[in-house]
Amino acid sequence: MHTSGHGIITGFEAARRYGLRQTPSGDAVHVLIPQLHHIRSAKFVIVERTIHIPGRRVLSRVPLAEPPRAVLDGLRRLREVDPVRALMLEAIECGLCTLNELQAELESGSKRGTALPRAVLRELEADVVSVPEASALSIWQRAGLPSAERNVKIYDVHGNYIGKPDSWCDELAMAWEIDSYSFHYGRDDFRRTLHRNNRYAAAGIVVVQTLPARLRDEPEKVVGELRAAAAAARRRPRPTIIVAREERAA
Repeated sequence: MHTSGHGIITGFEAARRYGLRQTPSGDAVHVLIPQLHHIRSAKFVIVERTIHIPGRRVLSRVPLAEPPRAVLDGLRRLREVDPVRALMLEAIECGLCTLNELQAELESGSKRGTALPRAVLRELEADVVSVPEASALSIWQRAGLPSAERNVKIYDVHGNYIGKPDSWCDELAMAWEIDSYSFHYGRDDFRRTLHRNNRYAAAGIVVVQTLPARLRDEPEKVVGELRAAAAAARRRPRPTIIVAREERAA
């Protein structure tokens, strides 16, 4: 923990310095200082005394609160849900911090102004817990595509493992991946996602990637994307793919 007398920049200014763009406009700089110091806010500086001084990162010689704290210090000053959701999603999607890190920061830090961030985190967590299978099945059926299977592993003609897609249409050799936030946007998991997609491409498999929230918010667009992918799959020679289906208990 950082305990010196120097302040640490947090909130939206820190978020912008980390490269986030979904931050409200404004010139105020939010600075954290240890509780024992008595420095007042000025015109363009918001000074917050806190006993919870976070770890810091130094970018261009400027000390910044670690990303989860910086993001949440900004979000707890907002009063509308859309800007909260936009910044939180951007922070997760670009790999700056994970859903679990934001949750841990919420639990350990100040509770003031956290109602909206908590609500958005619950919303994102609901998307992460499991793929919304009923919604996915409904959208696939609306797209009018050949039947798809779940829980199958696919291999190339040489027996090399390719992947275990969320939905697999064997007739088209087409995969549909519904990538949750926790899987797709952690740094290591993002790398695994890229490797998985490279295996699909090398095997000639057409793949569609969809975020869980889009099943709820943009179902017609997802239907269109699936239909377009299916049309592309039909135009190319079908690759030889070996399917291994999991045995189900009787």
